[in-house]
Amino acid sequence: MSAYGVGHGHGHGHGRGDDERTFEALPPVGGGGFTRTWWGRAWLKALEDSALGGEQLLKAGRRHARAGAVGAVSVRPGRITALVKDRDGTAYRADVLVREFSEEQWERLLDLAVDSAGHIAALLDRDMPPHLVEDAAAAGLDLLPGIGDLDPECGCEAWDHCPHTAALCYQVARLLDEDPFVLLLMRGRGERTLLEQLQERSTARAAAPSAGDGEEAGGRFEEAGGMPGVSAEEVFAAGFLVPPLPAPPVLPAAPGRSPSLDTDTPPEPGVDPAALEFLAQDAATRACRLLGAVLGAGGAHEAVTDPTETHLTTGQDAVRLAAGAPVPRIAERLASGSGRSRTELDLATRAWRFGGAAALAVLEEEWTPDAEALDPAGVRLAGAWADDERPVLRRAGGARWTVVGAEAQLRLGEDGRWWPYLKAGARWSPAGPADRDPSAALATALAGGATGAGG
Repeated sequence: MSAYGVGHGHGHGHGRGDDERTFEALPPVGGGGFTRTWWGRAWLKALEDSALGGEQLLKAGRRHARAGAVGAVSVRPGRITALVKDRDGTAYRADVLVREFSEEQWERLLDLAVDSAGHIAALLDRDMPPHLVEDAAAAGLDLLPGIGDLDPECGCEAWDHCPHTAALCYQVARLLDEDPFVLLLMRGRGERTLLEQLQERSTARAAAPSAGDGEEAGGRFEEAGGMPGVSAEEVFAAGFLVPPLPAPPVLPAAPGRSPSLDTDTPPEPGVDPAALEFLAQDAATRACRLLGAVLGAGGAHEAVTDPTETHLTTGQDAVRLAAGAPVPRIAERLASGSGRSRTELDLATRAWRFGGAAALAVLEEEWTPDAEALDPAGVRLAGAWADDERPVLRRAGGARWTVVGAEAQLRLGEDGRWWPYLKAGARWSPAGPADRDPSAALATALAGGATGAGG
């Protein structure tokens, strides 16, 4: 709990709505300066310049405030109020009036604040940014009070500042140290109202950018001599200044089509327009799938390929692209670029269609599993067939087993899944998707393989 009260805002005060805040009485304070911020000192300077009673009156006001003689302080537009006790215990109601801003002046101040997110970021951090005060002054707005701006009224019937109103001003300086929004409330607007108006104004400005925004940004970029930076203050303020995000887009029925690059102008040497069109179409298809996953949409676009396929080698990505059935000329380039023959690329493409990068690794790479990892597979295979019908397997490599007397093979991937293979000519070819059950994968191979995904 702050010594400055609880409730409204950041724990500094409470009140009846946004147009009044009441701060609990502060405890006595020892020696030293009465305020620690430049805007708190500016507030006391206005008091000192306004008090006709001079130094003796100000000393009496400081003594009252230091002694804890000032009660709860009420802050409203144009007025601050508190009960202040004399040494004999007599309490007087002390008021200090502060000139409120007009509607037109508030409009100007809001425009200034929205123009620089750093101004708002500083206020949210309970700081009074000097640049905001300077910008306001340049626009004819005196945010901080000046000579004669603090008009006293007191129950002791003094005609000018008295020790009671001076004590109130000293106490308010301590409140201003903690929260400059107190000053803005005196000028006529509460914190919540201000922030709502700033957000509305910022949202409207973002929705209708001015025609010169691009030119101004370009000018700032050139003046900076390179990439422009982003102020930490602006990032901090963006939490409420940035307008809400728009509604998610609707997933298109199909990926967009790549524009034709076949024009009357011949391409530069080494540039293949057909290959560029193919790559653009591939990018559109992948983007549509990713968008479908983000939106949680159903249909063909929802499924996204294995997450491991986001970090593919050049050879793997060439196979992924070839699985998109490019024209023969592009397929030849993909085969050459990945160090494969056309036959090898066709086999790799078939594997990819069954299981992506994992299936490609089973086709082209070898590894040796631990003997213990194979025991459960032996049990599964033994239980899937009668003794006189069970296929006989002969190990043909680290993780490959060929069926004796048949053109069928089982391969084990490093992820523990089993893959069916068939012999096609002199090469082994993927025959279907993987299965955790080796007997199911072997049955697919013995049945001649799956045809839906390969070809």
